[in-house]
Amino acid sequence: MEISEKAILSAMYICQINGKSVFEIIKKKSMLSTDVINSKIDQLIKNQLVNEDRNTLTEIGRNSLHVVLAGGVFDIIHPGHIYTLNAAKALGDVLVVVVATDNTSEKMKKRRPLHTQEQRQELVNSLSMVDLCLVGQEDDIFKTVNRVRPQIIALGYDQIHQEKFITDGCKRINLEVKVARLQSPIPESSSSKIEKEYGDSIHGI
Repeated sequence: MEISEKAILSAMYICQINGKSVFEIIKKKSMLSTDVINSKIDQLIKNQLVNEDRNTLTEIGRNSLHVVLAGGVFDIIHPGHIYTLNAAKALGDVLVVVVATDNTSEKMKKRRPLHTQEQRQELVNSLSMVDLCLVGQEDDIFKTVNRVRPQIIALGYDQIHQEKFITDGCKRINLEVKVARLQSPIPESSSSKIEKEYGDSIHGI
């Protein structure tokens, strides 16, 4: 499959989740003309990867995409985040990132995040390797997992989730996933440490 066709399928998958215009995302990601996009969609319909509505994927089309799901707080983006998200994207075709809600972030970090969940979502959405960023669910992380239906769930080096907890939770929603534990080349990088060092330097002035 051509890269441009994969980009069209990826864009349709994203639009089925966020409800945005398929053509808007396709043109942004592939830089193809409208005529070329239409021609490629015709071919994808012929190959039974796209439905006749020209906007949604068939089951074959959806299964042809490898979707990777990653999550975190992402309050202060640092090199460890960039490395981890690049590594996550390399595992598949589409990278969906879930940012924790403000309440969940406070429980995890024992403090309120510096940026709201909407600000953190916008920031992560602006990263080139991220195809879609969503705000998570407070009561059940598997609601978002079920919405995304990924083939791979990528965990950062510092995330406490256990692989068995995730695979067992996915089985309850009839989803088979692979769990990938990603390593960071800068394990000492963390948002909390950066915030503390920055705060200490300000107080030391």
